[in-house]
Amino acid sequence: MTKIKDLDLKVLSGLMKNSKISDRKLAHSIGVSQPTVTRRRAKLEKELSFKYTVIPDFAKLGMEIMAFHFTNWKPGSYETLGKMKDFQKRVEKWLSDRPNIIFASSGQGLGMSRVTITIHRSYSDFVKFKTEAENDWGKHFAQYETFIVSLKSDKVKRLPTFEYLADYITSI
Repeated sequence: MTKIKDLDLKVLSGLMKNSKISDRKLAHSIGVSQPTVTRRRAKLEKELSFKYTVIPDFAKLGMEIMAFHFTNWKPGSYETLGKMKDFQKRVEKWLSDRPNIIFASSGQGLGMSRVTITIHRSYSDFVKFKTEAENDWGKHFAQYETFIVSLKSDKVKRLPTFEYLADYITSI
């Protein structure tokens, strides 16, 4: 899909705000027919690889910490392409074995090239995770920094959800 049509963005925005909304209600809110919304939803689900999920208030589930882990790999952590593939498989397995990792990617900023976001039940759970990461991967890290957020704090102003992003995508 090269360019998303305005109608598709409206459907997508409506679904981001409430993925449980019926096609009929969504159609009414954006001013088109229900069959049009049903067709557009199916097309978007296929082309944008939708993942429907619930994003709970983690603090109400007893989670205390969201942590942002920033890393840089040491140059030469993998010398050949063959070793790189093995290295990438090890990284992917390590990530998949830890269900509290909610996001992991390469990127750039703060002098770092990787970011991982994790959720933890407690500070000791966070420390255990960080220790495992350092023990398993520390020899490959040129740098490893973390930023932790208390999910129980009254300073949390916006919970992690994409419903806010819904209006932004329609303004593109």
